[in-house]
Amino acid sequence: MAAPRLLRAAVDEKLLSEPLAHPDFFNVKELFCLKDLFDARVHLGHKKGCRHRFMEPYIFGCRLDQDIIDLDQTMDHLQLALNFTAHVAYRKGIILFVSRKRQFCHLVESTAQACGEYAHTRYWQGGLLTNAHIQFGAGVRLPDLIIFLSSLNNVFEPHVAIRDAAKMNIPTVGVVDTNCNPCLITYPIPGNDDSPSAMELYCKLFRMTIIRAKDKRRHIEAVHELWRKAEGN
Repeated sequence: MAAPRLLRAAVDEKLLSEPLAHPDFFNVKELFCLKDLFDARVHLGHKKGCRHRFMEPYIFGCRLDQDIIDLDQTMDHLQLALNFTAHVAYRKGIILFVSRKRQFCHLVESTAQACGEYAHTRYWQGGLLTNAHIQFGAGVRLPDLIIFLSSLNNVFEPHVAIRDAAKMNIPTVGVVDTNCNPCLITYPIPGNDDSPSAMELYCKLFRMTIIRAKDKRRHIEAVHELWRKAEGN
């Protein structure tokens, strides 16, 4: 009885450790190119007067008093964020999509539903994460990753969940426009968070990444199950 258990433990360990040995195990770099970001108007920031000082390293320049985001940096940060999201989905983590912009509520919710995850697009009550054991009971499981498709509640106020997630050590991915503070977000993505075309691109990329990671997990589990049966025979 001990030998099959040891074999299963070894296979399960390989199942989790194998993706970490590759820099791009899920091939997220092939999902988009710099032209896709440009065509989706990801580079268009806010007016120069709205600029947050912590976003200055991500700004390429200013044209007609409008900040232009450096798409080379956006591409690198987006690839890192997608890769991390894929690893969380591969390990069967809970992913929560968050946005407070009414015009994108349906898009965000349909994206989460399409990839089998969760979304919160309404008013966020403070303490929803930090006091979860009081509000929902001791057995509640918090998200393993929160994706902020907009990191602001309004023009200047950061989303409350960013602070709460940082307090609870929950990793976050967030689109940060030039008027946002990226400091508390684990994987910030400098980019336009107002354009419908940009938002559709973000949602499409996260949806494809999560589905790809889950499909990869199912495929590898099926292969390992066949291998275990062959070893047993």
